Amino acid sequence: MTMSPLPGLITLLAVITFQATAMQVGQARLRHGVKPPQMTGPPAFERAVRVQQNTLEQLVVFLPAFWLAVLLSNAGAASLLGALWVLGRVFYAVGYLRAPERRAPGFAISFLASTVLLVMALVGCVMRLL
Repeated sequence: MTMSPLPGLITLLAVITFQATAMQVGQARLRHGVKPPQMTGPPAFERAVRVQQNTLEQLVVFLPAFWLAVLLSNAGAASLLGALWVLGRVFYAVGYLRAPERRAPGFAISFLASTVLLVMALVGCVMRLL
């Protein structure tokens, strides 16, 4: 059985999204003169750090849930949800960097996608046990 490269592509897009948030923090450090290891500074810098941290926190849930849903449930549906997760994280980052109150839609999209993937993975695991 040959697996589609789509889940791999989505995984790479998720990791690239995280890398982009790391680059945003680096740019914000330069722009605002915040030297490592300092993690506080002007609000724009702190928003960039928060976007990166939150994306990392969500990535830890997303990746295993995504791959387990791909392998044990429905790869097509999981891939669609994975693409929505990436899109949600991009919306979250753009919104939060502009104004903290604009982060909610992107967060909701990615959080809901992860939650559905978790359920799919759990159901897939339990069904394989039965």
